[in-house]
Amino acid sequence: MNQQAINILKTHQLSITVSRSSVLTLFLKSKKALSYTTIEHKFSDKFDRVTMYRTLTLFIEKGIIHTIPTSDNTTLYALCKNECTEGHHHDEHVHFICDDCGTTTCLSETNIPKIKLPKGYTAAEIQMVVKGVCERCI
Repeated sequence: MNQQAINILKTHQLSITVSRSSVLTLFLKSKKALSYTTIEHKFSDKFDRVTMYRTLTLFIEKGIIHTIPTSDNTTLYALCKNECTEGHHHDEHVHFICDDCGTTTCLSETNIPKIKLPKGYTAAEIQMVVKGVCERCI
């Protein structure tokens, strides 16, 4: 088991299981956001779909991963930064989707500009997606 994955699970007071450690290790090794299909294919011979779904849902609830919207209404998942906690995601950075290769990347160093909402509106989460061509495809 990956020690960094074990430490994250301990920090979030989660039981250390093979499925949780394996999924978290995949996210730690990935430089891009992952789709459910990608995750499922990686572990289809080890864990059932229900285990995968529950693991991802738990990681979202605990502030370990966050979701990224896409133009085709699928969901991508990426690791949260340390500022995220249970029920409070603070991944307010830009997500970049490459039109050529389809890769979605968290641009953590690029913050979303401050948004001033009209009176009576309260933001629970802010997400920004930028589409274009990534550095590998230029």
